[in-house]
Amino acid sequence: MSRRVLVLAHTGREESLKAAWEACAQLQASGIVPVMQESEHGDMERFFGHLAQPVEILHDHVQLPDVELVMVLGGDGTILRAAELVRDVDVPLLGVNLGHVGFLAESERADLAQTVEWIARRDYTVEERMTIDVQVWVRGQKIWHTWALNEAAIEKGNRERMLEVVTEVDERPLTSFGCDGVVLATPTGSTAYAFSAGGPVVWPEVEALVIVPISAHALFAKPLVVSPRSRLAVEVLNRTDAQGVLWCDGRRSVDLPPGSRVEVTKSATPVRLARTHQTPFSARLVRKFELPIHGWRGPVPQAEAIHTGPIPIVRTPRPMPPLQVSHGDRPDEESDPSTAK
Repeated sequence: MSRRVLVLAHTGREESLKAAWEACAQLQASGIVPVMQESEHGDMERFFGHLAQPVEILHDHVQLPDVELVMVLGGDGTILRAAELVRDVDVPLLGVNLGHVGFLAESERADLAQTVEWIARRDYTVEERMTIDVQVWVRGQKIWHTWALNEAAIEKGNRERMLEVVTEVDERPLTSFGCDGVVLATPTGSTAYAFSAGGPVVWPEVEALVIVPISAHALFAKPLVVSPRSRLAVEVLNRTDAQGVLWCDGRRSVDLPPGSRVEVTKSATPVRLARTHQTPFSARLVRKFELPIHGWRGPVPQAEAIHTGPIPIVRTPRPMPPLQVSHGDRPDEESDPSTAK
């Protein structure tokens, strides 16, 4: 049976179109059938003309469960769009960064040919990233139900009006404050919107939920890291008539009137990301953010790996006892010039 890889690209950019054309050609040369969405394939043909290599069209020639992998060409936004596409199927995503930071991407544009080679050899692993389940309630009625890979961001609807909210963890109120918003994020999202709002960076393998207030007008409104089994909630208070808006991964939104309630829990369905090499997350942080590491000397070698001679023992000499002078040995006062009359 032929192997198929879906090529998903931001075809509104020339760089993405060229990368998609190269990826399709290299996949075909490796014996893998490239698959594209009809709209993106049409953009490719309008830009390049008729494509020499055969490309199958998703939903016309092949269905999504028959695809082995989705090769995403673009930035994190394109990867988030791909995550929506494969939400209900067990297909991993492999990102090739054509954007700026590209934290979700596995490789860079210059490594495109090498990435196709890794795919052809099945030289990749798949890791699961935690997602969140998001529900919105208004006057006791659930009006919206969705999910997010990065975050659910509650923001003020009007620039001139501060949003009044109260936060809740495990069905107990925590604190209320005025703010520009609140970010409820996953570990994956800790390097996205939550990071910009001053939240902590959480390693992807750590299962946790993160609460980060945005420009809060309060003394106790600090970022919090809580258990993945917790239920988080943010209520928009009725103190003012300020409206809010909820954004999930910056792609899906709903209005939040005063009195609305947003609930977030860990979702049972993760997003699967393909990895071609096991780079430590700390190294990814350094590379993506260009962090200064000059002067680093590395860990101290283990004691059993160090071969040295015996440690010399240096003995400190004992101090001399004070001189003891008896009464009979006292000098004659008359011979002492200081006592002379």
